[in-house]
Amino acid sequence: MIATLRRVSPDKQVLRAARALSQRLSRQIFAAPVTHVYDPHTYALRPYAQYVQRYAHTPKRIVYLGMNPGPFGMAQTGIPFGEINAVRDWMGIDARVDKPVREHPKRPIEGFACTRSEVSGARLWGAFAARHGAAERFFSERFVANYCPLVFMEHSGRNRTPDKLAANERERLYAACDEHLRALVKALSPAWVIGVGAFAKARAAEALAGLPVQVGSILHPSPASPAANRDWVGQAARQMADLGLAL
Repeated sequence: MIATLRRVSPDKQVLRAARALSQRLSRQIFAAPVTHVYDPHTYALRPYAQYVQRYAHTPKRIVYLGMNPGPFGMAQTGIPFGEINAVRDWMGIDARVDKPVREHPKRPIEGFACTRSEVSGARLWGAFAARHGAAERFFSERFVANYCPLVFMEHSGRNRTPDKLAANERERLYAACDEHLRALVKALSPAWVIGVGAFAKARAAEALAGLPVQVGSILHPSPASPAANRDWVGQAARQMADLGLAL
C-alpha cells in the first residue's frame, strides 16, 4: 500500500522558515555603528510560536508585512508590531520571554512586564480590532509578519533600521529575508502582500517578483511620521480601498 503523503500545515511551515532564517542570520556579523543585535525569534520564541500556531494554521488572503521589530513591540513579545496589550488582551497570547545573548543596557528585554507601549503596534492592531472585533475574525483571512526579524542598536541605544546598514551587510541580510518571505508566501498562499510602509513594499516587490501574488502598501503607523499622525487609520483604509480591499 502506498502511504498517503500529508502536506505540512502552514503554521509548521512558517515556524520552520523562521528557525531557518534565525540560524542563517546568526552567522552574520554587523559592524559599527551597530553594537547589539536582537533576534526575538530566538529569545521570544514561545509567544511567537503561539501566535503562529493559533493564527497561521490556514491559508490567508492578505499578509501585512512590516519592516523589522520595534523596541517595545516585537522586541518584547516576539510578535510583529507586538504592542503588549494587543498581544495579551486581544490575541490572547502570553508566554515567557527570555533574554537575548547580549542585552543592551539601555534596551532591556522585559517581555510582557514591559510598561512601554509600541505606538505603531497600538495603531495597527487597534485598527484591526475596531474593524473585525475578535482576533479570530481578523486572522481568518489575514496575517501580519515582518520582513526582517532583527533589531539593530547603536551604542547609544538608538535603533538602526535595515536600510541604514552597510551595503555588504544589507546584501546578505536581504538575501536571507527574501528567501524567508518567499517561504512565508508559499506556506500561506496569499493573494496580496501589503507592505506597511515603503520599505516593506519595495522589498516584497523585489523578493516576490514572478510569483502569483500582488503587492500593495499602506502608510506606516509610526509616530515619527507626520503623515501618520494625521488620521493614520483613515489614510490606511483609503489606501486599502484603492486596491479593492478592506483594512
